[in-house]
Amino acid sequence: MMRQPIICVMGHVDHGKTTLLDKIRNTTIAAREAGGITQHIGASEVPIDVVKKICGKMMPPNIEIPGLLFIDTPGHEAFTNLRRRGGNASDLAILVVDINKGFEPQTVEAVEILKEFKTPFVVAANKVDVITGWRDSHSKSITEAIKMQSDFVVEALNEKLYGLIGKLSEFEFTSEEFSKVKDFQKELAIIPISAKTGEGIAELLMLVSGLSQKFLEMKLKVEVNGPGRGSILEKREVKGLGVTIDIILYDGSLHINDTIAFATQTSVATAKIKALLKPKPLHEIRESQSKFYHVDSVSAASGVKISGTGLDDALPGSPVIQVLNNDYAEEINSEIRDIFKTDKKGIILKADSIGSIEAISMLLKDGSIDISKKGLGNVTKRDVLDAFGMQAANPLESVILAFNVATEQEASETAINSNVKIIEGNIIYKLIDDYKLFAEQMRKNTIKRIEEELVFPGMIEVLPNSCFRVSHPAIFGVNVNVGRIMPGYLLMNASGEVIGKIKGIQNENSPVDAAKKGDSVAISIDEITFGRQVKENDILYTRVRDNDEMLFNRKFGDMLNDEEKALLKQISEIKKLGKNKQ
Repeated sequence: MMRQPIICVMGHVDHGKTTLLDKIRNTTIAAREAGGITQHIGASEVPIDVVKKICGKMMPPNIEIPGLLFIDTPGHEAFTNLRRRGGNASDLAILVVDINKGFEPQTVEAVEILKEFKTPFVVAANKVDVITGWRDSHSKSITEAIKMQSDFVVEALNEKLYGLIGKLSEFEFTSEEFSKVKDFQKELAIIPISAKTGEGIAELLMLVSGLSQKFLEMKLKVEVNGPGRGSILEKREVKGLGVTIDIILYDGSLHINDTIAFATQTSVATAKIKALLKPKPLHEIRESQSKFYHVDSVSAASGVKISGTGLDDALPGSPVIQVLNNDYAEEINSEIRDIFKTDKKGIILKADSIGSIEAISMLLKDGSIDISKKGLGNVTKRDVLDAFGMQAANPLESVILAFNVATEQEASETAINSNVKIIEGNIIYKLIDDYKLFAEQMRKNTIKRIEEELVFPGMIEVLPNSCFRVSHPAIFGVNVNVGRIMPGYLLMNASGEVIGKIKGIQNENSPVDAAKKGDSVAISIDEITFGRQVKENDILYTRVRDNDEMLFNRKFGDMLNDEEKALLKQISEIKKLGKNKQ
């Protein structure tokens, strides 16, 4: 038997995700919600008869799927919590993008996560009706709607589509307007739509149904009577029901009085199902209890609310499995262990759900960023002390990433006193970008400090006819042939004899902190008389301290290029000459 595909609707706030589903369901959820923004994770089933009615003659023949199960999410939450062993349980995603605004922060987040989980998706380029001059065709077909538009409107639409195609290419996706796609396995389809007028809804549902049938057939075939397996989207208290969990059942079936197992913060727990509540057709899981009906059993793929005793500690993103034997604890523990696996060193990650931990961990791993500790819930003083322990080995790892969780006051105070950085955020990719910016700034500060403390190899040539002052101090022009010079550096000649210390450097009569290869500058030295210790065309070298030489050879070699490394060896030999003469 073929189950209905699970389809995640993702995108930036106010780009029209819920309005799109409203148009399909012919409901008014978006209008009722505060500010028109989705407040909770939603799941709704659209029977295949409804899909066929909307698509009309466009509907591909031989469609066997029983319908479409849509997951509506305000951000990453539903998608990352909708997980199964070894990946995501979503079969397909619709990325909703406001065609007039393009990519915004949560759009980028959605693309990054879809790419990371290798989930196939299509792009719904929404709000074509806002394009200046657009005429409502009163059709559900975007193909028919475009035929009714003026040439300048079609040109504006194409220009906006090219913008999306270009943006998607930055994420290494090849995309095209759906009617021009030649290979749906290699190209992303972009469907222009208006969730407000309904134009394009027919093509969108036609594509989603057809792609699910054609490319996901094997994945959608399930053993309906097998053990139930699902994922917790959300946990909350409902009046009259107590603590409930909203789950997506992606395999098998569940019944009243079945025992289910799931993960908690500290272990694996079980609960007996007291009630199974399904949204009424074309309604969805986050609506009031009156919009649900009680069922005795439920089969994949379905969104269902479960009421039962012992659900208080259930974790969003946790697997849910029907208990048939004693293997359930090890199965769940094994899966959770994989997600919470850590490195011996690295930053600390705190997040709101298992799904968030998994998604952020994957993206950090891609960026070669180690994680020494992972946990759910608020940042505590213990977390700060653990991060402080990383400071001596690597200050870049004395950091806590806090995703969608708060920082306790005592933890904040301890972090300030111990110089531990806490980076908070509620958009995954931005949280990681903020850490990368912090790390980059720290590296720059470290390099700057090292550059100020170490004497770098440098070779300069005294320029002819460039003595501005003979002594007290001697001021003359030089060209930096290799490396760099800075005020305070000792200079020596080719025999290893120290001639003096650079007092200052000027470039076009302005003092500078350093001069590098290719620079022609004036330097001043107190201890010499020009024409005696230093003459025109002389070659002088920075006298690199023995300890600095050792540090360059053992630790900071990457701060020197090949030419500077060769010069360092030459300076070492010149210093030996000088010592032998003493």
